[in-house]
Amino acid sequence: MARPSWTSDPVEEQRRRKRDVVRRLRAQGRYGPRFRDVLPSFTVLAVLVCAAVAGLAAGFRAVGVVVPVVGVLLTAVVLTVGIRRRRPGARRRRGHYTPQELLELDIQGLALAVARMLRRDHWKVRLLPAPDRPRLCARHQDGRRLDVAFRPVAEPLPDEALPHPRTHGEDPDAFLHVVVHRGTFRARDVRWARREGRTVLLDGPALARWADGVSLDRLLAGEP
Repeated sequence: MARPSWTSDPVEEQRRRKRDVVRRLRAQGRYGPRFRDVLPSFTVLAVLVCAAVAGLAAGFRAVGVVVPVVGVLLTAVVLTVGIRRRRPGARRRRGHYTPQELLELDIQGLALAVARMLRRDHWKVRLLPAPDRPRLCARHQDGRRLDVAFRPVAEPLPDEALPHPRTHGEDPDAFLHVVVHRGTFRARDVRWARREGRTVLLDGPALARWADGVSLDRLLAGEP
């Protein structure tokens, strides 16, 4: 029996809906890479695998079974170490966080994350925990010192003192006050920091770049 012209084929309708869903997901960047996007990586991987197999075969013919066994063991060790280093927990312990992970942290967790990022950049860090106002004291091997505070507003509270006051003979240029905020500082905070001198404000975008691997020195220097 012929299908009326005003009805649609269920299979064709399902395909059309699937194409629309895929188009929307690609427009939002959530569908994943296309084949042509991953083809270069697959090609490089295939070349490396073929080269490794050829090397193992040549070593087997020249030396014996020792070369393939050692090659397989080394490959297993490298893969195991790589997988462990890519785990979220291990990545965070090395001082690398995603923007979403930073947003999900409470104030204590944010202080711990910044301490790990400082250690990643070769600073010696001392965490001063507090329920709502944790602080960090950091010292670099070149003599620089940091006082790191966490709050939405840059200006210090009336009852708040620096955790390590500057001594009489200390170089004032070696001391830096850093205020970390996951959001955006207001104009009055920026003006206050300029008046204070030796005060740097790290907002959300700068913090995300730091957590992604950019060094603190580059951020302090204003480098892209």
